[in-house]
Amino acid sequence: MSRTLEPKAIKVERPAKTLRELALDKVRDAIVEGYFQPGDRLVERDLCAQLGVSRTIVREVLRHLESEGLVSNQPNKGPIVAVLDLDEARQIYEIRGALEGMAARLCAEQRDPHTVKALEVALHSIRESYAVKDMHGVLTHTNAFYQTMFSKVNRHVAWGIVNLLTVRINHLRAMTIKTRNRDSEGPQQMERIVEAIRRGDGEGASKAALDHVAAACAIAETVLASQKAESEA
Repeated sequence: MSRTLEPKAIKVERPAKTLRELALDKVRDAIVEGYFQPGDRLVERDLCAQLGVSRTIVREVLRHLESEGLVSNQPNKGPIVAVLDLDEARQIYEIRGALEGMAARLCAEQRDPHTVKALEVALHSIRESYAVKDMHGVLTHTNAFYQTMFSKVNRHVAWGIVNLLTVRINHLRAMTIKTRNRDSEGPQQMERIVEAIRRGDGEGASKAALDHVAAACAIAETVLASQKAESEA
């Protein structure tokens, strides 16, 4: 006598992420967090051994990271970690400043205490991550902070634009958050954004967001200029 099974009883569940996606996350994080430095060669054979995946997957990962701007292909050299361009970095910060300033102002004008609470939670997590030197945590919670600002005022298109730049933004953040006093100055600047939103001060919130981005941009310019000078020495 055959038994009738519920469809879900034998359904094959799709893994949360494919092997390719997992490998992509690993290499992307390794670049963003500085394990692979700008200019480092990315040798397929070595990556296969390090990741434990096939060369086909490694090639797909490198092509994807090239589309994100983290990898570049050099003649007679092959794929390398892309060297961040100073002018491109400035443009990224310009876009960040304009969009984050807008989102902060709208949050303040909305005067929603739930928004303030969500931002405080994210900021607390950023400080905790700094305290234990968890740079990956800092990046994750910083991203959550800004996602909260945009989502609470229904600016999903603007957040989508920011998201397109998230990988490059995080690459820059990974440099700036490791610099002297950034573990205290960065959260303090973000606290000013939250305080202005709490007061309902749209102009103050926008200015605080712009000041925070400008400070990060200045640090990135110094770091990138130093890297360029070292590479040319």
